[in-house]
Amino acid sequence: MSNFSVKDIRGVIPAMVTPFDENEALDLARTRALTAKLIEDGAQGLYLTGSTGEGFLCTSDERKTFVETVLDEAAGRIPVIVHVGAISTLASEDLARHAARAGAAAISSVPPIYWKFSDDQIAAYYSDLVQAAGIPMIVYNVTLAGLVSYEMLLRLGRIEGVEGIKYTSSTVFDIFRIKEALGQDFAVYSGSDELAVSGLAFGADGIIGSTYNVLTPLFLKLNAQMAAGDVIAARETQKIANKLIFALLARGLMPSLKATLTLGGRVDGGLSRRPVFPVAAGR
Repeated sequence: MSNFSVKDIRGVIPAMVTPFDENEALDLARTRALTAKLIEDGAQGLYLTGSTGEGFLCTSDERKTFVETVLDEAAGRIPVIVHVGAISTLASEDLARHAARAGAAAISSVPPIYWKFSDDQIAAYYSDLVQAAGIPMIVYNVTLAGLVSYEMLLRLGRIEGVEGIKYTSSTVFDIFRIKEALGQDFAVYSGSDELAVSGLAFGADGIIGSTYNVLTPLFLKLNAQMAAGDVIAARETQKIANKLIFALLARGLMPSLKATLTLGGRVDGGLSRRPVFPVAAGR
């Protein structure tokens, strides 16, 4: 059981990549090294097995093993959020229960994907996961999985046990609206790295992002500047970050992050799993 509550999950939170070896197997040694490196860099939390973590390219057992390894290496130093989304509610419930037993501070999930589900089915999905895990849920609203409406977000936010949302969209003004509607204790995390200043300006409690795997110190600086009310300085930091973000995106985000970690010399980021191309393929 985690010693952290959602109120403790604040600041700069990398959406951690999942290192694979040259045979596409989960690499636990690289996983431990990366976990230690991110904590040393000042990460204030970790978000596991989501889009950046290639969670949908892993088996349930691999996802569990990865979560256990990260939590063991983190050793209670920072809160960990575990994404448990899957196509079936049964699979997600199993991952949710495991995350709770392993010591996650919260679970998270995209809405059920692939088929077009009704609002009632989506609401039931989140309710079922909260009941299965017994720890807080942070809804994940992201274009990749199909954004739900603002009205639906409010409905999900009123489910008992749903205590926050990872909001990855350009409509950052909704962060302010969500906080107004659901209360200041309802946590909202800005999930668009290139809009971190905007998300924080509109009241986000923290920022969860892919590029924080390599840019944690830069975003810690940005977060501190925003906390101090120095928006002009934070905007300049965001400009620097965005140049790096767009360079990473141009070559494929996950493999570029892993290659950058490795080239930095402090930790081996490993490789990605097909159908993701490695950076070296030049595609």
